[in-house]
Amino acid sequence: MDTNPTTLPASLATAPVAGPWREYAVDAAQRGVLFLDALRRRGNQQAAITARPSATVLRFGHEVLISGHGLKRPINYSLSRILPPPGVTIDPRKRPVVVIDPRAGQGPGIGGFKPDSEIGDALNAGHPVYFIHFSAQPEPDQGFLDVVEGQVMFFERIRDHHPDAPPAFAIGNCQAGYQTLMVAALRPDLFGPVMVAGSPMSYWQGVRGKNPMRYTGGLLGGSWLTALTSDLGNGKFDGAWLILNFDVLNPGNWLWGKQYGVYANVDTEAGRYLEFEKWWGDFVVLNGREIQFLVDQLFIGDKLTRNRITSSDGKVFDLRAITAPIIVFTSFGDNISPPQQTLGWILDLYRDVADIRARERTIVYCLDQTAGHLAIFVSAKVGAKEDEEILRLMDMIDCLPPGLYELVITPRPAGSGGGAWLSRIEARSLDDIRALGRNSVEDDRAFAAAARVSEINLSLYRTFWQPAVKAMVSQPMADAMMKLHPLRLGYTMFADGNPWMKAIAPLASEAARDRTPATGDNPFLTLQRQVSDRIVAALDAWRDMRDSLAEQVFFSVYGSPIVQGLLGLNTDEPARGLPGVTAEEVNEQRAYRDTARAEMTKGTFGDALIRAMLYVASAERSLDERCAAALSRVLRTLGHLTPSQFKAAVRDQFEVLLLAREDAVDALAAIVPDAADRAALLENVRSIVGAPGGLTPGEQERLARLDAVLGAGARPPAGPSPRQPRAAPVAGV
Repeated sequence: MDTNPTTLPASLATAPVAGPWREYAVDAAQRGVLFLDALRRRGNQQAAITARPSATVLRFGHEVLISGHGLKRPINYSLSRILPPPGVTIDPRKRPVVVIDPRAGQGPGIGGFKPDSEIGDALNAGHPVYFIHFSAQPEPDQGFLDVVEGQVMFFERIRDHHPDAPPAFAIGNCQAGYQTLMVAALRPDLFGPVMVAGSPMSYWQGVRGKNPMRYTGGLLGGSWLTALTSDLGNGKFDGAWLILNFDVLNPGNWLWGKQYGVYANVDTEAGRYLEFEKWWGDFVVLNGREIQFLVDQLFIGDKLTRNRITSSDGKVFDLRAITAPIIVFTSFGDNISPPQQTLGWILDLYRDVADIRARERTIVYCLDQTAGHLAIFVSAKVGAKEDEEILRLMDMIDCLPPGLYELVITPRPAGSGGGAWLSRIEARSLDDIRALGRNSVEDDRAFAAAARVSEINLSLYRTFWQPAVKAMVSQPMADAMMKLHPLRLGYTMFADGNPWMKAIAPLASEAARDRTPATGDNPFLTLQRQVSDRIVAALDAWRDMRDSLAEQVFFSVYGSPIVQGLLGLNTDEPARGLPGVTAEEVNEQRAYRDTARAEMTKGTFGDALIRAMLYVASAERSLDERCAAALSRVLRTLGHLTPSQFKAAVRDQFEVLLLAREDAVDALAAIVPDAADRAALLENVRSIVGAPGGLTPGEQERLARLDAVLGAGARPPAGPSPRQPRAAPVAGV
């Protein structure tokens, strides 16, 4: 039998397709061998990295400062200092940056496995960088709260290393996002701005027709299946199950698209594929009690943003306790943690923006339009855009007054100078968050019913089935089940451990040596792409049908008045409500506003300069890099202020402007009564605000208003001025 792929039936041997067919057949056969070799190398790579419990894909040198193994309650996390690569200079006086890796199924290092990454961007900006990572195996009896409370010591060490620098800027990716916010809620004094990237916190929220992952817990009957899986693992939960949950969301990519992309472009894509798969296949293990806490308290129970989770000493994890700015980076392209879940917590905790301001809290969010979940903290494009801009503006964000803002990043106009992106910070209201989509009261009640069913089923499992399952499972059985996990098999069956793969390496060498790619206009290549597109379309159609059915079943069951009645949920009370406010908190907020008004006419020359500069710079109803540059110039002008004192002054003066803008401007005449001081103040404002490229019409109008208040026509009050001496105009600006 003729097995030559280039051989055609006699009837087609002389047809016009003979030449293109032979060309395509040789190309396809070579690509097939090279693709199998890529799978072989992927399997060997996975076997090597999973054999080392502390393996990481982090590409930067680092030294371990604290190992969690030595804590009073041991955890498998460690704090490392990133060693700057050659040619990179670190300024120890700059704010330290801490990247916390997500323990959501894979091993550590994803925050710095590329030069263009969160770690790389921070190093290039001259910041000291620290990395919180973990090993593949948890400590015995380690729980989720042990990890949260243990990380307090990590941030204490960072503070001790940089006593003269501002508090650390923490970046938590995915699961590490809400984990880091919980640490910051325990010890807000240790944190500067906290950025959470792709981190779901309001787990019930979403939009009908989208976000199907939030239905999974209810459709499976709750968290009893999590407990069963952990018991079958002899107390351990394989992180590969979490990765499988991610994969099944997009079967077109998982089952076909990703592999086809490598096969079709194996000459250029194999290296990139192997680099990513080194992390993607590095499955880690969690203790059963860790994952059970996450599923019961957060994913199904949705208790974090309802203030129903407490620390080991009884302290409530209240995200409103975080005093530093919270920066949320989210994307419409994220089907794991969509904007409704990453930003919904704001509506869970605050009544309106006035409530945010009264508590002196600052929240900034940045919306990407297309980035997928992994791209949020993996993509080099994201690293060169959002990550870089947020790092560049974090000191300005730290000075923002209390409120809700959006960081808007747009391409910089050609010929305008500067970097590739132009950023501005615009004030937002809670209606802007609601516009992204949110559950109705009826939807929330359905999720509450699913949570109640989960509690009942888990209790039934623990009472009737768990003792028998635990008695049946042995460690060898648990190890065998882990090795037979379908995702793990997808790696090991193609590795050199499989005798059938031994012939692939020499064949691949021959194929690479004799490589003859088909031309781009080959009709059979076109047909190949069309077939692939149809396969992906079919899988996508099946996914859409599956997700639509899952949504219908979920709301049909848990939205049923009969089911809710049996569960005791047929009341007029909403399934979720805002956390209560004590009388003391109300009085504190009222006293804060009264104090701000009373102090409006008091202050130093520096306070007046900051207030006047902010008044003019915010004329366009947003703050951009011009304002950041102006703040830097003011700080240099007021050299007697430390960065922390300057930050407090900026926040106070901006708050006064937000509270009563026109009255605050009029009050400048009382703060700066001396005519010479007023002239110096106006000169400073003109030079500082106008320096980056001239004044906008709005800024000119506000500068004219300042001139009317502080100009020569204003009559200073009699008597000497007790205020601080005037500062000289900014030189060279």
